[in-house]
Parts: sequence; C-alpha cells; structure tokens
Amino acid sequence: MAQYQITVNQELLHRLFLSNNKDAGVAALLESVLNQILQAQATEQLQAEPYERTSERKGYRNGTYPHQLTTRVGTITLRVPRFRNGQFSTEMFARYQRSEQALVLTLMEMVINGVSTRKISQITEELCGTEFSKSTVSDLCKKLDPLVNAWNNRDLRGTHYPFVLVDALVLKVREEGRVRSRGVMIAIGINTGGYREILGLMLGDSESEASWSEFFSWLKNRNLRGVDLVISDDHSGLVKAVRTHFQGVTWQRCQTHFMRNIMDATPKSVKDELYPHLRAILDAPDIGTARLLLNQTLEKFEKKAPKAMQVLESGFDDATAVLVLPEKYRRRLRTTNGVERLNEEIRRRERVIFYDSSSPFPWQEELRINAMSIVPPAGCSGGSRLMWG
Repeated sequence: MAQYQITVNQELLHRLFLSNNKDAGVAALLESVLNQILQAQATEQLQAEPYERTSERKGYRNGTYPHQLTTRVGTITLRVPRFRNGQFSTEMFARYQRSEQALVLTLMEMVINGVSTRKISQITEELCGTEFSKSTVSDLCKKLDPLVNAWNNRDLRGTHYPFVLVDALVLKVREEGRVRSRGVMIAIGINTGGYREILGLMLGDSESEASWSEFFSWLKNRNLRGVDLVISDDHSGLVKAVRTHFQGVTWQRCQTHFMRNIMDATPKSVKDELYPHLRAILDAPDIGTARLLLNQTLEKFEKKAPKAMQVLESGFDDATAVLVLPEKYRRRLRTTNGVERLNEEIRRRERVIFYDSSSPFPWQEELRINAMSIVPPAGCSGGSRLMWG
C-alpha cells in the first residue's frame, strides 16, 4: 500500500477545531488531503516532482482540471492532474463511481415506480447532503429512452400470439412546449403457452381508424403472427381497423363494456330485474344456450327496455364470440380486464409524475412513459402465466 506525506497548514487546523461549522472544516481538510494525494500519484507516475530535472522522467504535467466530488461532509473540488503526453490515472474515484451509478439507477427506479421528481429531490438531499434537482432526475430518466425504444420495437418473430387484447387510454403529453391530450394505444398478446406479453405501445388518436390502422400495421411489420382472436371495446375506428388488418380473425367485444352499454340504455326501474338475465346469457355454457336465453330476454324486456334490447341484440354475436373456444380460455378472453390492469398502473404513475405542479413534464412527443412499459405490473409481464397448462 502506498504511503503519502500529507501536510496540514494552520488555517485548516483553525477551521477544523475553532470554526462554528465543523462540517465545513472537515470538508476543507478532506479536500486538501485528497488534492495532495492526487499530486503525489502524479509524481509517482511521472517519476519526477514538478520542475524536477531527471533522466527517469516519463512525461510532463499540463496543469489540472476541477472535479467536484459529493461526500457526506459536503461537496469538495479536486484538482485532477493533466499530463502532456498521456493520461493521468487514479483509483480514487472508482468506489465513488460505483456508488454514484447505484444511486442513479435507484433514482430512475423510483421514477418508474411512481415517485415524483420533487420527492426524489427531497430524499436525495436528506440522504446525501446534496440536492438532485427535478430537471436532473428527469434528464437521468432520458437515459432509459434507448432501452425503452429497443423493447418497444423488438421483433416478435418466433412467437405466435393467438389472442390479442387492445385498448387505449388518454394521457397528457408535452409537445412543442404545449400540453395536449393524446391517446396511448396498447396491445397485450397471449402466446400459445398461455403467457401474457405486452406487445407494444404507440401514441396517437385513440378514436381514429387511421391511428389504429397505423398501430396494427406497426405490429404486423414487427412480425406479429398467428392472431386468431382480438378482444377490444366497441370503438368504431378500432373495430374497423381490426377487421381491415386482421381479416379472418374473430373479434370479441369486451363483455364488461357491452354490459355497461346495455345498462346505460336501460330504464332505472328495470336495471335490477334485467341484470341477472344478461349475466346468464354471457355466462352460458355454449352458443346455443346463449341464443335461447337471448330470445327469452328479448321477449320479456322488449317493451320495458326497447333501447337496451336493441343494443343487446345487435351486439350479441360479437360479445359471445368467445363461446366457441374451450371453456378454460373464456374467463380471461371475454373482457379487456387484462389490459385495463396495465392501464391502471400507468395511470397511477402519471398522477404522481404529471400532476405534481412543481415537477417537469416527463412525457415527450416520442414514447418514453418513463420506461414504465418495460416494468409491467404483476400479472401483465411476459413471465406471468395467464390461464391453462
């Protein structure tokens, strides 16, 4: 182990023992000691003191450059030597750099898990004695962009997804300095092994057929294959895009939304009476039984709730498409609840990050969503078993 001769002048001793601010004195002492160590290491590597004439000299000094180091007693400034023909090397910062990297990763993980940048700034100031500004934390999260983009554009070749759930939610984003409401289209695929996997996310107009068409074309260009059933809500643009881009594929209308549409069209006095009949239709063991129950319900409520019966009859075939599948598949494929769960997680993070009035807007025009798409909640990741096997 190398040994260095360190000198401490009287001023430093005065600041250390007599100053009211003991931390400032310790910081000044630490700064002086480390700078002397850096100069001693430079002498070691060059095998010559400053201005010393010797045949063993291996190079020449070329001044210093400042390097700020955050420590438990405050921020100190080190004067790191420069060499004219070569590069000065020291192991002094190695441990600090590892700690700094761990801290940076922790900060990014905190943002991903829904902690606001304002709270992160307060936590780091309490723990480290120095403040990481909200903009600094936001800039750190931008480093996740390449990782998120690589994941979101990964090739889907090699895996077949017979079942695909699609949905959208509206988020606030910053574009060209203005806050706008934009739709985020999301697709979750279920592979032949019964595992759910987020296929991708894209910003767009969630109500537009053109946006949904662009989204489906993007998925197909990434080699989405083997789709047999698409589950979604009854948005007209979405349904048209599904039937255009997945010809021959069965469309399953989300039964939760379908039930809500029927009940919204039902008079209040009839809702309690009608609900069990609707539930019986959707829970029927086969399509024949469901159709029989449908006819009985239409006959019984045609006069009491004509608008609701019109919605029920027109949407029956699409809402019961899942009945042609084996029973073990139906429970998870008759609604978009799987993707709605993911939406809740995104919304939970958005509320903390976006609505914090003192925080920067982390949503950019390009898809980042602070990498939350690569950290899906339990039950929505590629490693989550969905149903059978």
